[in-house]
Amino acid sequence: MKTATIAVLVPCFNEAVAIGKVVGDFRACLPGAVVYVYDNNSTDGTAQAAAAAGAVVRREGLQGKGHVIRRMFADIEADAYVLVDGDDTYDASAAPEMVRLLLDGQLDMVNGQRSEVDGEAGAYRRGHRLGNRVLSGLVRAVFGDRIKDMLSGYRVFSRRFVKTFPALASGFETETEFTIHALDLMMPLAELPVSYRERPAGSASKLRTYSDGLRILRTIIVLVKEERPLQFFAAAGGLLMLLAILLGIPVVTTYLQTGLVPRLPTAVLVTGIIMISFLSFACGLILDSVARGRKEAKRLAYLAIPRWGA
Repeated sequence: MKTATIAVLVPCFNEAVAIGKVVGDFRACLPGAVVYVYDNNSTDGTAQAAAAAGAVVRREGLQGKGHVIRRMFADIEADAYVLVDGDDTYDASAAPEMVRLLLDGQLDMVNGQRSEVDGEAGAYRRGHRLGNRVLSGLVRAVFGDRIKDMLSGYRVFSRRFVKTFPALASGFETETEFTIHALDLMMPLAELPVSYRERPAGSASKLRTYSDGLRILRTIIVLVKEERPLQFFAAAGGLLMLLAILLGIPVVTTYLQTGLVPRLPTAVLVTGIIMISFLSFACGLILDSVARGRKEAKRLAYLAIPRWGA
């Protein structure tokens, strides 16, 4: 840690109440790090408060956390990147251990697994906790059981991760992209429990439980289709085949008993569904080869980035 350059990245939108303390805490816990605050069109003096606390303040005009992450990752050069929200819900004192774990273990991502501190049971709302468990469970089922808290906003990344991350999301679904990018390329990673507390008085959450949850679910589905097309289209084809069987049983039964097909439209429909089911499976096979080629290209791009200190 004495020789590695460390950047603390803090995306912010209307966090004037908390940002000064966040900057001060991370400057104290990581004395050699540079704290960058990217202001995302705040109207409450967030940029001024961050600058007064000693942060390097920059601005991103495109609204949304994903846009801010894309700009940060493109602009800043470092060996280790600490990403944290600007709402003072994460414990800065965990950052040195997370950075040490990343550097000593030559990892590409250390994820901060949230756990509530005593007396602040409302910090991690029940609806958010349930949604995180469901969405994280979907990702673990497809991409591997290596991350428990997929939606954590507190992470440490290597330069290799940052410079090969595609950053396609515009909003809070960017955390989903972090996790799937690391799991899909089988990057070395770790997860460390970190304290998670309530926002300070006067600070309001920007996360919209239902709409953002649906956007995250949509992102997972799209990424499964892009990165695991055989599984995606085979599952779709299997559901269609099951539907065809359920619709076709009465038609086949009647035909075997009477030799007639009185439900001709249903029979035609079942035949069409079966054809689409086989077509879906064939598409999965073809796109799986394409996805493999894309994965190889991403892996080569990842290997082209030197490790920290190299």
